[in-house]
Amino acid sequence: MADINRLKVVLVEKKKTSKWFADQLGKDPATVSKWCTNSSQPDLNTLTKIAFLLGIEVKDLINKNEHIYDNSETVQ
Repeated sequence: MADINRLKVVLVEKKKTSKWFADQLGKDPATVSKWCTNSSQPDLNTLTKIAFLLGIEVKDLINKNEHIYDNSETVQ
């Protein structure tokens, strides 16, 4: 699976632990772990809360890699 979000990197940059982060959001640490490993993604409302909590913009949480999507299936 592609790394869609940069949450793990941003938490390190901000010197915040995933436990602190989960507590601040009122989320289960397992959920935050899935976000950090990109095995699942937070919804847009949660992304907005995350950005506010970390003092960044939502766009800073998104991986800018142009090749994150699987192009093997063409949309017609």
